[in-house]
Amino acid sequence: MTCATLLKKLWNRPPHLVFWGIRPLNEYLKSSGIVESISLRSVFVCSQKLKDVESIIKIVEVDGNDLVKDYSDEIERMLGSKMKSVKRLAESAEDADLYHEFNATLTFDYYNSMMINSVDEDGNSLELGGDFPLEENEHFNNMPVNTLQSDIQIPTNVYNKDPNILNAIYNSEALNDVFISNFQKDPTLTWQFFGSSTGFFRIYPGIKWTPDANGVAAFDCRNRNWYIQAATSPKDIIIMVDISGSMKGLKMTIAKHTINTILDTLGENDFVNVIAYTDYVRYVEPCFRGTLVQADLDNREHFKLLVESLHVKGEAKIKNAMKESFKILSEARTNGQGSMCNQAIMLITDGAMEDFESVFEEFNWPERRVRVFTYLIGREMTFAQNTKWIACNNKGYYTHISTLADVQENVMEYLHVLSRPMVINHDHDIIWTEAYMDTVLFYTKAQSLLLMTSVAMPVFSKKKETLSHGILLGVVGTDIPLTEVMKLAPRYMLPGLKSEANAEHNYHFVNDAPIYFKTEDKAQLAVHPYYSKEMVPNLKQG
Repeated sequence: MTCATLLKKLWNRPPHLVFWGIRPLNEYLKSSGIVESISLRSVFVCSQKLKDVESIIKIVEVDGNDLVKDYSDEIERMLGSKMKSVKRLAESAEDADLYHEFNATLTFDYYNSMMINSVDEDGNSLELGGDFPLEENEHFNNMPVNTLQSDIQIPTNVYNKDPNILNAIYNSEALNDVFISNFQKDPTLTWQFFGSSTGFFRIYPGIKWTPDANGVAAFDCRNRNWYIQAATSPKDIIIMVDISGSMKGLKMTIAKHTINTILDTLGENDFVNVIAYTDYVRYVEPCFRGTLVQADLDNREHFKLLVESLHVKGEAKIKNAMKESFKILSEARTNGQGSMCNQAIMLITDGAMEDFESVFEEFNWPERRVRVFTYLIGREMTFAQNTKWIACNNKGYYTHISTLADVQENVMEYLHVLSRPMVINHDHDIIWTEAYMDTVLFYTKAQSLLLMTSVAMPVFSKKKETLSHGILLGVVGTDIPLTEVMKLAPRYMLPGLKSEANAEHNYHFVNDAPIYFKTEDKAQLAVHPYYSKEMVPNLKQG
């Protein structure tokens, strides 16, 4: 069999049976029975005789700039489609809230993703469960899903029948039709969701949520990067924690958990530092003394490790620590460092006894550029008035945390405060997260290793009576696997990768791509005759 005959047999086959590389050709020749045995070198020699079959090959000129521009245009169209889907979700959620009257006695059954398809000892469906059909779907990583219905996930520490929860879930039912409509308009969409400020998470398509080994649903959508970035603007945060002797025992445990929870609400666009104080000021990381560091994952985890090693001793002197915090934030603002946006101090203590008014007069009044949030730790309320005064006179928020279970909900309050200016101005900014691997939704390690990005948008209350209060209802969004982006640039459109060249004829057999010709002033692709202009849209006809 001549090389020409061999290549003709391959080129005349349907496109999906053609392999555009020497090694794939070699493997196919053997497995298909066209030849009993053939070496890689023989296949390569045949490829050099391409001129023998040029009559059945269409030569297409390729302009590199056009390739890149077409690729970017395709990406822009794809991402634009995702943003339109998110906008439709935001509009629907806001309209549903606008026309809903809060009902404190509302009774409403919904599909709780933890309870669906589960029965009790008597074989009866669990409350808020019931039959929820699930089918494995290749588009959703072969997970069992329900593409006709969304369902609700609620963290274990949030009461699933709280009137605020029930009213918000009832409102969000309007998103079901939009989820389905979006998916029909854009079948490349994956997970669509709504994270409520009350704590529940509505996800489409509906899934069965798997708790951890202890039966706990620890996932809280309000801690996710897409929620935090959409709900608030970038921020500089100084966390001040009291480590005096009165903070020993459970108080210190709660304080450490509070710090960790605050750190979990920060993202790549935020900057942070942590100061521990007694009768002197101590940076938990001495290397970060007097500065702010980006709140990326590495730095957040580093702070958490250092916070765990804190020990109580001495007497609390808040004034010096407060001065140090204001100085850091002032220098960052003056020097154009940090986020150049919101600034806040988080004070974690079991009481503030000093006269600290002079500090605020020197550093923060009358502009009050820095908000001060106070967290009173422990059951005692002796110094509640002082800590509340600090927050109220510095545009912050006061909370009392007496148990570990109180931490999550109380910490989240500061996000609502920081979001108010944006909500009042109705700044519907769309945000994109950095690429990340989602280990929450997926059952297997292979699935969780899929890189993705999320596009999200805040949802505000449009009711006239609450418009000036700046009420954030939640955040809507969708995930975009990076594989979807890469599909817009198939390897057959990107010549020259991992190629084997022939200097005499100046062409390349490219692994998993068309044959690539290179001359001094232009590049060309040899395209299989079955590939039409429509099938290869980013290539010019030569």
